[in-house]
Amino acid sequence: MIFLEKRPQPSKTLSYITPVLAVLITMVAGGLLFAILGKDPVAAIRIIFWDPLFGEFAFYYRPQLLVKGGPLILIALGLSLGFKAGIWNIGAEGQYIMGAIAGAGVALALYPLEAWWIFPLMILAGALGGWAWAMIPALLKVKFGTNEILVSLMLVYVAENFLSAMAIGAMKNPEGFGFPGSRNLQQYPSAHNTEIIAGSGMHWGVAAAFIAAILAYVLLNRHLLGFQIRLTGEAPRAARFSGVKPARLVLFCMGTAGALAGLAGMFEVAGPAGQITTGFNVGYGFTAIIVAFLGRLHPIGIVLAGLLMALTYIGGEAAQSALQLPAAAIQVFQGMLLFFLLAVDVLTNFRIRITLGETA
Repeated sequence: MIFLEKRPQPSKTLSYITPVLAVLITMVAGGLLFAILGKDPVAAIRIIFWDPLFGEFAFYYRPQLLVKGGPLILIALGLSLGFKAGIWNIGAEGQYIMGAIAGAGVALALYPLEAWWIFPLMILAGALGGWAWAMIPALLKVKFGTNEILVSLMLVYVAENFLSAMAIGAMKNPEGFGFPGSRNLQQYPSAHNTEIIAGSGMHWGVAAAFIAAILAYVLLNRHLLGFQIRLTGEAPRAARFSGVKPARLVLFCMGTAGALAGLAGMFEVAGPAGQITTGFNVGYGFTAIIVAFLGRLHPIGIVLAGLLMALTYIGGEAAQSALQLPAAAIQVFQGMLLFFLLAVDVLTNFRIRITLGETA
């Protein structure tokens, strides 16, 4: 018979191999999905993973890797701190939305003033907007013991409704001929998140993501607080005996995740998206959960995983256009990645045992 036997120690080798294995299995399973839909599976996988990097139009797609990957990396880094400590913030999408609204609100309130300090003020507002939204489930957990998963998730839908209200109400463009949506911040120089290097896709949000990755690495590996985060996730009882204060850790991890998600929203609305609309949020907050786990909750891994997930976004859009694949199929394909990662991750802590005959 076949059964799983717990390893004395988790396999470090498999912990690094399983993300690669999960990607390969996702390609195979995704190919089967595309075949069921009547599409060429080899062509679909090639368009998603190869063409954006080495295809005929790679010169256009490559900068988009940074544009799409920046917010994913920034949000996933914040989430990873909480996940490492066993604090499950699932509401980054709502924090991303509120950061965008707060940042755009500053720019629209000051329009058409031109001043160098407007964009830094938007950055501060975006971070505070996401932080404040994350503090709701954090404070409820600390004060009343509520479940941060449920509260943070439900607040996503509150944020989405607030976004719609802003797009058709207080932030609606008075010169927009009645269409929902704010002014386009790309046309407001002092509020526009411009590219640092023209044509590279490297805007200030991408730079912030890479800086955050460096700071997260230093925090987790060179700071007492990082040690407490890791200890709390790996050995909660030992953390309590060592003097770690769970309430402070919850507030820090939730607040940091919210601030980084809010920054991602602000950089997106001031750059690629350009305006507050009813469809502004595209699921970055939820996809960042996949990125965090695919990157093994490690800052460097998250950067690589964020770029990989950005590749599936770009390649998925290309596959939809070239092969007429439905958008839902691409979303399922992305979801498979987390599913198979969790499935093969079992091998990190368990080994497969095959025995002949019956066991007692």
